[in-house]
Amino acid sequence: MTVDGETLGATALREIISSASSTGSSDAIIARALQAVRAHLGLQVAYVSEFVGNDSVFRVVDAPGLEHLAKAGDVHSLDDVYCRHILAGRLPELIPDTAVEPIAAAMPITAAVPIGAHVSVPIRLSDGRTYGMFCCLGPFASPTLNPRDLGMMRAFADLAAFEIERDLGNREEAAASRSAIEHVMAEGLMDIHYQPIFSLSQGRPAGYEALARITVEPYRSPDKWFTQAALVGMGEAFELFAIDRALQGLSQLPDPAYLSVNASPATAMSPDLLPILRRAPLERVVLEVTEHDRVSDVCTLLDRLAPLRAEGLRIAVDDAGSGYSGLQQIIQMRPDMVKLDRFLIEDIQHDPGRRALAAGLMMFARDTGSRLIAEGVEREDELAVLRALGIDLIQGYLLGRPQPLAAIRDAEGGLRAAG
Repeated sequence: MTVDGETLGATALREIISSASSTGSSDAIIARALQAVRAHLGLQVAYVSEFVGNDSVFRVVDAPGLEHLAKAGDVHSLDDVYCRHILAGRLPELIPDTAVEPIAAAMPITAAVPIGAHVSVPIRLSDGRTYGMFCCLGPFASPTLNPRDLGMMRAFADLAAFEIERDLGNREEAAASRSAIEHVMAEGLMDIHYQPIFSLSQGRPAGYEALARITVEPYRSPDKWFTQAALVGMGEAFELFAIDRALQGLSQLPDPAYLSVNASPATAMSPDLLPILRRAPLERVVLEVTEHDRVSDVCTLLDRLAPLRAEGLRIAVDDAGSGYSGLQQIIQMRPDMVKLDRFLIEDIQHDPGRRALAAGLMMFARDTGSRLIAEGVEREDELAVLRALGIDLIQGYLLGRPQPLAAIRDAEGGLRAAG
């Protein structure tokens, strides 16, 4: 059954648009559109170009077997191609046979490629700019090309314009994010607060966790800053910056309390982390490997950290009890410290399952020589259960909120005076 251009265009558009949420890639969606149009028209080359100065640059190309004629990145002067003539109305958008169009027939590119049939429509953005062209061509005349085909091309050009604009918006947003992150780093606009990790047996903090605070308007929570940094390829640099700033305060924390700093697995394996950590007394540093998913390459991670662990660095993993992959990670990494997830702590006084799992992890910690930390403790009855289970290290608002270094120094001075 023959399907006319209008029906094909509507069907293909629906399929391609429905794929947008799954692919997430503007180029992939445009490539599918080019493939659908080229196959329907029976032409050999389809591409989307961008006008850059006096050039037409091929951004996405579908030309199976003819990559020597057209591929992404190819550049042609606008003086040598049809685009300006089409935009000015000197050439039609639909040319079934270039031989009957004097301007096209006279242009060297027509014979050089060769171009026998040509369909091209402008890609216009919402602000009125002409981004480039949505184009199909073939080496031979194609007398069956008709106005419906041109209508389909315009529909697909509109889809391309939407995807291009979305991609441009994402690039601008990414550039703005990178600029903001670079500004925070260049101007030192990250403060570090330190949350105590109390030892119940000692009655005082055994350590502190360093937590970033960024006071740039408009305000965003620290996790959003770090997530955005990772999305724009600055995750490791931003984490290393935070670790460096946190370690600068270690000498002012009460000795022998340790300092726990957070690092994603990628940052933990970064060669740039080693010189930062070695500027601090490693026996007072805990590297908390933070990731909600399983670490993909535990062996490589442990190999990278082995020299530092030999010098006294300790490793902690978080989110214990939050999922099967987290338990696997604990078994594989054999960390020095294991942090119980807030999910396991919340309402533990009323939930036998939570108590049983916490007790099991406590036994695991004893058998492997690691220490268990209960984080997110906010209630006295939660603390009572944890104490009964033998968990000594407690972190949470009940015993101490994150504070600037100055507040911790003042509190420590008050304790010495009282003593």
